[in-house]
Amino acid sequence: MSQPSTLSLQTLLGLFNPQGLYLIGYSWLFGMTLWVTFIGGTIAFKSLPRQQFGALQHRTFPIYFTISIALSAGLLGLWTYSHPAVLTHYLEPQVADVAQAYALAAVLISQLANQAVIGPLTSKTMFQRHRQEKEEGKAYNEPGVSDQMKALNSRFGMLHGVSSLFNMTAFLTLLFHGLWIGNMGTGIKNF
Repeated sequence: MSQPSTLSLQTLLGLFNPQGLYLIGYSWLFGMTLWVTFIGGTIAFKSLPRQQFGALQHRTFPIYFTISIALSAGLLGLWTYSHPAVLTHYLEPQVADVAQAYALAAVLISQLANQAVIGPLTSKTMFQRHRQEKEEGKAYNEPGVSDQMKALNSRFGMLHGVSSLFNMTAFLTLLFHGLWIGNMGTGIKNF
């Protein structure tokens, strides 16, 4: 029978190492992405009037994307540092370590695109649609809206769809990465 581990100040401080920080960072990123994608947004959508929901998303998403970018960049950096095969085989996605780096890069790129391009365009279109609703005295989805409103609806739908696709890409690649590190470990080296 093995001896039970004992806790000391030294063992507690030893928990703060690159592997532990990697797991905390991954957990934070995955949990946040899961919450924003499937839970928090759904609750807000069902609970708030449409324009308040849009205003909430407009305020929340930039923070979410910024944290996602920072965490995914940090994870990618740690992964690449600890897995030299990533740099020597970077054009070979069948190499497991490279595939994991690609997954983290996909999160980074999709959230960067959402933060820098898609998100601002979506918000701008949403606010234009709100103004158009006031001018027409009709909701965006009522019969008889103007051609301008129809164009705004189409643009908003397209942008929202692209943003959702990028966010789903981030979620699915994080799920893949989590399953990988859960089964194979992180392989993160101490400095």
